[in-house]
Amino acid sequence: MSDTRPPFPVPAPRDDDASGGVPGGFAAGQGRKPAPWPMPENAQPSPSARPEPAWPELPDSGPAVSGRRGRRAREEESPGEVTAWGYPVYEEPRPSGPLEVGGLPVPQAAPAPQVAPVPQTAPGERPFSYWGSSPEREPEPASWSGAWGRHPGEEPRHGGGAGPEEEPEAPPARKKREPYLDNVKFVLIAMVVTGHALVPTFEAHSAKSVYLFIYTFHMPAFVLISGYLGRNFWNSNAKINKLVDTMLVPYVVVEIGYALLRAAVGQKWTLTIIDPAWLNWYLLALVLWRISSPIWTRMRQPLLVAVAIYMMAGFSEISGDFSLDRFFGLLPFYVLGMMLKPEHFDLLKPLWVRITAGVVMAGAAAVAIVIAPRVSLKPVYFRYSFKKMDMDWWIGLGVRGAILVAALVLTFALLALVPRRETWFSDLGTRTLYAYLLHGVVVLVAKDQGWLNFSWLHGPLGVLAIMSSSVALAIVLCLPETRTLFKWLLEPRLVWLYRRPSEPSAEKDAPAGAKESSAAVTR
Repeated sequence: MSDTRPPFPVPAPRDDDASGGVPGGFAAGQGRKPAPWPMPENAQPSPSARPEPAWPELPDSGPAVSGRRGRRAREEESPGEVTAWGYPVYEEPRPSGPLEVGGLPVPQAAPAPQVAPVPQTAPGERPFSYWGSSPEREPEPASWSGAWGRHPGEEPRHGGGAGPEEEPEAPPARKKREPYLDNVKFVLIAMVVTGHALVPTFEAHSAKSVYLFIYTFHMPAFVLISGYLGRNFWNSNAKINKLVDTMLVPYVVVEIGYALLRAAVGQKWTLTIIDPAWLNWYLLALVLWRISSPIWTRMRQPLLVAVAIYMMAGFSEISGDFSLDRFFGLLPFYVLGMMLKPEHFDLLKPLWVRITAGVVMAGAAAVAIVIAPRVSLKPVYFRYSFKKMDMDWWIGLGVRGAILVAALVLTFALLALVPRRETWFSDLGTRTLYAYLLHGVVVLVAKDQGWLNFSWLHGPLGVLAIMSSSVALAIVLCLPETRTLFKWLLEPRLVWLYRRPSEPSAEKDAPAGAKESSAAVTR
């Protein structure tokens, strides 16, 4: 009997071979092609035929495409016989060796790469990142006890299920305001009121000594704190709005108010918006300092430039219009305040620094008592030129430099001595604007009525009485009730005056990294 078997074994089709496999493909994963000719029923294995390699058993995924079922289902229907489109298919045990056809090895496909399984994440966590980051927990909603029920896996807070009996998540606590700078501001505003109240008693040695001591550093310290608080001024729309709400509007109101008050007490009516009246110079100078802030942030050595401008200003006759004389005279202190950081204030915490600061303040008070009758007060106003102070230019430069150093030393001494903890006057320090703008009315009325002309006030006891009354007045003007009474006038909310800020859509849709890169380029 002639051998009608094929010269090589024909593999059976795979479970997922819906289209008959790739033509001519016998490599693993390419499908198995059925025999192209009929075979007799008594076909036997050929002794010379090499067994096929073992093929991986694929899972039965249900009926095959076009109505053909998987291999496992066909084997269950007819055990021992596997058919392919009606033709019997010869199968032998397949060893794990290489596949050969006609004595030639058949190239096999490379095994599929092993993919690490994705780890399962707990509820509320982000999937693990394969770029080196660790799992991070997503922030949960403010409350899971509402209509969405409790978070999966979360234990009930009161032993019951989700419902009205559960308390909602507490909102994040608001960051507490640091009291240190508020303490500094109240101490300084008390000095401002005291200095203005001592003017009618200058004939007394003690009064002039206290006045000279206070004026050497109290306004430089105020300007330094203003520079520190305004170092991020242009990064906030709210602060830019306050440039008008709490500076320009109060400036106009106070200018008109003082003009009316002077006319009421019998003085000549004068109203000049460009020439600030008395204590109103600070608001206008602060506006100019704030506007110039971007210039100083762009410089490599802003303090050195500011000191040079301060020294050279003594050669010029700068008028008081728009407070330009004080703007240049106190400029180094504002620029220095912009350069300071919180860690610089921490350098004043050690005990030995505070003890040294106390010794410096006591020494400065002693020097003021000694030199008060012999010196002019013009240098401590930080506004006059060398000519107005009747000094040669080289003497004027020396005096101007000495006053700058003395003001800086006494300013940092004061900052070291002021307590950092919460005190009884910490809250008062948040409303120093009202004390600054309103105390002039009381002082002006007291001068006009002669309340400061009593003879017993022209001595040490009188100075103590004036200082105590000034501190009491500062306390009253910094109370919440004072702010409630005058807020509509001195701190109006001009929301209608500003347009709403809008961001470009391109910047809004840009990723965070791109925004940071563009911001770094523009710095």
